[in-house]
Amino acid sequence: MPSIEVEVSCPVYDSFRVQQISGIFDVPIEERVRERFHVDMPELGDDWRVGLIVGPSGSGKSTMAKRIFGDHVWRGRPWPDDRAVVDCLGERPIKEITGLFTAVGFSSPPSWIKPYEVLSGGERFRCDLARALVESDNCCVFDEFTSVVDRNVAKIGSAAVARAVRGGRVNCRFVAVTCHYDVAEWLEPDWTLDMATSTFHRRCLRRPEIELEIFRCRRNAWRMFARYHYLTGALGRGARCYMALWRGVPVAFCATLALIGRRDRWRISRLVTLPDYQGVGIGTGTARAVAELHLAQGHRLNITAGHPALIAHCRHSPLWRTVNVKKLGAPRDSRRFARGYRGSPGRTVVSFEFVGSQSPVSRASGD
Repeated sequence: MPSIEVEVSCPVYDSFRVQQISGIFDVPIEERVRERFHVDMPELGDDWRVGLIVGPSGSGKSTMAKRIFGDHVWRGRPWPDDRAVVDCLGERPIKEITGLFTAVGFSSPPSWIKPYEVLSGGERFRCDLARALVESDNCCVFDEFTSVVDRNVAKIGSAAVARAVRGGRVNCRFVAVTCHYDVAEWLEPDWTLDMATSTFHRRCLRRPEIELEIFRCRRNAWRMFARYHYLTGALGRGARCYMALWRGVPVAFCATLALIGRRDRWRISRLVTLPDYQGVGIGTGTARAVAELHLAQGHRLNITAGHPALIAHCRHSPLWRTVNVKKLGAPRDSRRFARGYRGSPGRTVVSFEFVGSQSPVSRASGD
């Protein structure tokens, strides 16, 4: 097995306080401080998509990443303060840019048109991921991965980027460099280099299941999610509201409305996943659970989607059947609908009907 050995050093600048530290803690003073890192690591070959270099601070993670991958280590740069993040990924088609944002779990159109500086920590992390992936040729090495975000956000973000890379939505390999061991099973790396023990493992961990608890909730729960929906219409007066929890934390919201003049016909009018939890199927899982509740009560349920990710999911899922495509959207005249309804003039929308499945995906409670 090939060995990799790296030595790093820095000069020692003599001073009164340096002499004090040397005397108090018996630290020898030399002209330079040297550190050696050594690992036995095989040739990686081509049969991998996601890698992980992990270890505590000072263990040589960044040094080893640079030694192995060189210029593939992504070097971030400041985002402009006077431009929306959607304008900062180069001269690419809008579908490619929004597809990349969606692939890394940054799926909120209202946030796409904001500058980087006003976004949340989790949204900034996803933007950095998108920029790193789009600026990499065939391998993206991301140092300090998940270091500045909440640990739940770190886990969901890890699962989202691994899903995007393995699903072919991002055309490069990905290597995370981090001191956080808790992301390992969410990344499901094909190989892991642990700098704490200088050991290399080639295996794929299995990601934990994301179990959602979904229940009927009050209308005022919409306030937590309204700002992240890409429409600004009010919640329908007769809406049934549902909330999804993951590990006791609210993560998604779904509302359904009865179709006027159609017996036992309902539609999903609102479906929102909070930004920190996007990219791993929580929204579509919530929609499925709510649809199954309606199906069990003898209702037929539709959803009309304009978001590319939701349209793609429903088109490829055996649980949903395409019933209508409107390339120019719904009519502008909304007087025949409930107060607060907003049509979709000028937007391509696709309507799907839920056809059901026998296997539940979550613990859900109805009325």
